[in-house]
Amino acid sequence: MVSLPQLLILLGILLFVLTYSYKSIKNNTRKGDKLLAPEPSGAFPFVGHLHLLQSKAPVARILGKIADDYGPVYSLRLGSRRALVVSNWQMVKECFGTNDKFFASRPNLAVSRYMVYDHASFGLAPYGPLWREIRKLVTSELFTSQRLEKFKNVRNSELKDSIKELSIMSTENKEGISVVEMNKWFENMTSKINIRMLVGNRSFSNVGSSEGNNEDLQLEEAIKKGLYLIGVFVLSDVIPYLEWMDIGGHLKAMKQMAQDLDSVISKWLDEHVEKRKKYNGDKEADLMDVMLSTLSKDAEMFGHGRETIIKATALILMLTGSESTAETMTWGLSLLLNHPHILNAAQKELDIQVGREKWVEESDIKNLTYLQAIVKETLRLYPPGPLGAPREAIDDCDIGGYHVSKGTRLIVNIWKLHRDARIWSNPNEFRPERFLEEHSHMNYQGHNYEYIPFSSGRRMCPATTFALRVVHLTLARLLQGFDLSTPMGKPVDMTEGFGQSLPKVKPLEVIITPRLPPEFYQNPQSHES
Repeated sequence: MVSLPQLLILLGILLFVLTYSYKSIKNNTRKGDKLLAPEPSGAFPFVGHLHLLQSKAPVARILGKIADDYGPVYSLRLGSRRALVVSNWQMVKECFGTNDKFFASRPNLAVSRYMVYDHASFGLAPYGPLWREIRKLVTSELFTSQRLEKFKNVRNSELKDSIKELSIMSTENKEGISVVEMNKWFENMTSKINIRMLVGNRSFSNVGSSEGNNEDLQLEEAIKKGLYLIGVFVLSDVIPYLEWMDIGGHLKAMKQMAQDLDSVISKWLDEHVEKRKKYNGDKEADLMDVMLSTLSKDAEMFGHGRETIIKATALILMLTGSESTAETMTWGLSLLLNHPHILNAAQKELDIQVGREKWVEESDIKNLTYLQAIVKETLRLYPPGPLGAPREAIDDCDIGGYHVSKGTRLIVNIWKLHRDARIWSNPNEFRPERFLEEHSHMNYQGHNYEYIPFSSGRRMCPATTFALRVVHLTLARLLQGFDLSTPMGKPVDMTEGFGQSLPKVKPLEVIITPRLPPEFYQNPQSHES
């Protein structure tokens, strides 16, 4: 027999489903003379189209398949939220060009509330005065050309150490063959660069290496968990009424992770404050110093104090600054190994433009046009954010002749956009030459709407230049310094995983053999220009 509490719960659920179904039917009608974007069939009460996304394929591929059936702009119901999905350049231009201000906000997500200091991060903050002020801090102080040039020695020194580690690995096997998981090597190196730029604390730059102490290992584990939680699907983000249930336990995990990471970042901040007292605030050694110099002690931004702004900015840079860069290099090297003629052509370009008498430097990259094309083509096929970061309409607008209501979430399928056969010949083929020929005019600035690996508009990634410097120089030194092949000559498995940045499922195992004289690896500083 059903008890009274159980009956009340069942009646409550029934009432909610009926209310939601009524709202859905009401929202599906034409709004006066306004036409709504087409919607796939098969939406269920309560969950809408969520079940369509529950597949073993990456979500970008699922949404791309729906676009094949319903066109380059269509609507989805995700729980109680409505989303607009676009996937061709004309629609993207309308979103990020004509209507960019309408889509300049972020949805109110659990990760931003519970993990990133209640929306205090520039990456996840809603559009408004707070976001504009933090964005100004990031673009005018942290990632300027002058600032990136000052951190050139950080990038160089960490890359030198990592290249030296690779050369040691190549001689560890008695048969002279060393198999290295290059995805881990990329992750470790980018983490070291990122943390040194952020806090300049060398004791924390052993993350991911055998030299790391317990504190390093705890930080590495916390960052991995944080990255997972940023990309995880939280049901209450689309069905807010269910937040109290915390289905999957993600909210509890976010709150715990926020405490763990805050303890580390707070310690860094306290150390920097004390250090600046010693130097009277005259020394800017890292990005945390820059933020302390820029923001006055009593600064407050729309409810968030100075310390909160600094910690939130540091947190989002720490969580996102290395993962996507490492993934790009992992996919790039995987593509080169599966196309050895392209790998050989890149090495030949390095031999001609740089030679084998010195290590390639950042100043040489401008002359390595084929390498640049390889990076562009990698980012076309495997953009760091295949669906971009979610945006939300702050007012009603029209896209492609369809009415879009305030509060609608925007999903730009960059993965599908970059594989549009009307723009890209043989779109699934890895062909860097296309960026030297028919698409030579395209760049990363977000103005070529057919190609937006770092998104476009007001919410475009502000750290693009930094990421590209790391990617180009790392791949250049790797190709210059080593011959690379796969175990038993087998092709690299290119299976895509689930996650924010389309991670590679299987480790990238590579046989590495030095192609320069031994002294180049033992003392890299003596072989610079």
